Amino acid sequence: MEANLKEIVLNNSNEIVKMWLEEIERNRKHDYTSTISDELFESTNREFVNVIFSSLEKQGLTNDIEGFAERLINLGWPLSYLTDGMQAFRRVTINYILSQSNKVDTTYFSTVLSKVDEWVDPIINQLVNEYSGSWENIVSLQKVALQELSAPLIPVMENITVMPLIGTIDTERAKLIMENLLDGVIKHHAEVVLIDITGVPVVDTMVAHHIIQAAEAVRLIGSTCILVGIRPEIAQTIVNLGIDLSKFPTKSSLKKGFESALELTNRKIVGIENTNKDIEELVDSLDRE
Repeated sequence: MEANLKEIVLNNSNEIVKMWLEEIERNRKHDYTSTISDELFESTNREFVNVIFSSLEKQGLTNDIEGFAERLINLGWPLSYLTDGMQAFRRVTINYILSQSNKVDTTYFSTVLSKVDEWVDPIINQLVNEYSGSWENIVSLQKVALQELSAPLIPVMENITVMPLIGTIDTERAKLIMENLLDGVIKHHAEVVLIDITGVPVVDTMVAHHIIQAAEAVRLIGSTCILVGIRPEIAQTIVNLGIDLSKFPTKSSLKKGFESALELTNRKIVGIENTNKDIEELVDSLDRE
């Protein structure tokens, strides 16, 4: 019986695919796929149904499911596309098999339902597992990338580096800031580190504590930390909270902090207002010669 039912499905795959595509198209008007181009929607559906029949024919022994699930994630399609599509395939397949029989009794109907479930459920489970695994892998990679961007240390000049901070600072991010600071100071031989908090919306006791710890750690390895980007509202908050930032320099802007960093490294900014005039005088003297 099972072999006969599967033979019916495989031998009439074109008709079942047509019915499945028609049902998917009807449901499209009511879900997220209405915004997807017709070409992409049709090609993805074709690939999906090919994966289903390939898995059904090979009894699940195929790598097509893994690749298809990963492509769906890259396209930004939700897991519901897979589950809804498989439920539609279940309904269409059952209806088609029943329509091919002249006599449908309770026993035959129950057998068809049971056998189709045996085919469809493993495919659903494998699709969901592959989708979830690929999704977790992508999220993990994105988390690592975000961590690298959340506390960057940028060498702007010999012995001077800048760490621009944007967004909120929690305990996990503070630990990352500390690690990047210490590693970066040693790697770039930095004598001065500028921590720019212009993009930090709130500086409370916890944030200030983390920043003070980072600055103290930098000082212990022989470098100086300058906190820049102190806006008036942040300055008022720091005063109201009674936070002591007197152990290391603070500046209101990155420009002022950079000027201080130059002084600490025995350098300064020199104006070049008369450079063009000097060049013209040099050219004139050469012409006279």
